Amino acid sequence: MHAQRWARECAVTSARLSAEGTLMRKVLLAAMALLFLAGCGAAPPVALADTTQLPRFLDGAAPRVRDAYRFAVANPDMLAHIPCYCGCGNMGHTSNLSCYVQSTAGDGTIAYDEHANGCGICVDITQDVMRMSAAGQPLWEIRSYVDAQYSPFGPSTDTPLPPQP
Repeated sequence: MHAQRWARECAVTSARLSAEGTLMRKVLLAAMALLFLAGCGAAPPVALADTTQLPRFLDGAAPRVRDAYRFAVANPDMLAHIPCYCGCGNMGHTSNLSCYVQSTAGDGTIAYDEHANGCGICVDITQDVMRMSAAGQPLWEIRSYVDAQYSPFGPSTDTPLPPQP
């Protein structure tokens, strides 16, 4: 008699644990699906130019420097509204874009500036722009952040403000 009761209790407990396990698996799967879907709705990554467009002087450069050049080439209108605070205005630079690109010909040929390849402030500013742009922040907010963050480092380039909404 005790053996039958014990067997019944074991069967009931086993069924309950199985049901709880199934419920836990369902909850876990639902949570994973929500995380996946949330990731799908994230801001798109920033546009970067193809590495084949980079000049030879960047062949041995750090990835963050190469990515900054790629970003400058792919997003010139954005960086044209971002100042640089490394003191490069004395070199004739007018924005953070000037630290990477001297000019772009009508046929799309780019004359690169080597300055940012050796200047951490230029690259740091561009990396911040990349990060904030990927997060969906508008250009005027990015500009405000760069001004506040980097103005202690030195005089800025004479860069036009971006349009505000």
